[in-house]
Amino acid sequence: MRIAILGAECTGKSTLTEAVVSRLHTASTPWVCAAEYLRDWCIQNQRTPHPTEQYAIAQAQIARVQMLSANGTSVVADTTALMTAIYSDLLFNDNSLYAAALEHQHTYDLTLVTSTDLPWIADGFQRDGPAMRTAVDRTLRDVLQAQHIDHSVI
Repeated sequence: MRIAILGAECTGKSTLTEAVVSRLHTASTPWVCAAEYLRDWCIQNQRTPHPTEQYAIAQAQIARVQMLSANGTSVVADTTALMTAIYSDLLFNDNSLYAAALEHQHTYDLTLVTSTDLPWIADGFQRDGPAMRTAVDRTLRDVLQAQHIDHSVI
């Protein structure tokens, strides 16, 4: 089984992902977290990505989930390539990542979207601010609805 936790920045995705994995994981039914590749990338490179680096980041997120679930282990993804596609669209006016990201998004059994009701807190390279968070949230919900991807907002 695969669960995707999506949402704009500073909406509690990572915290929720860890809590869900902790709650669901048992010896007989293992669950793992597919951490956000973009966060790792930014820490390693000490910057945010350029437009030409977005595709590789989205593909790495997809590969991370596929590798973790390859042996039948259930995965909770702390974001998916769809979020990279949305940011690429909003920040760089590049919608080329949507096709692969949406194809992969359809492989999830459950998609949860975190709402923007938590306070926005700057904490590193990825933080764009409350205005961008609102735009990302609106775009995410619009894309999921337009693509008929069932989801629940939490």
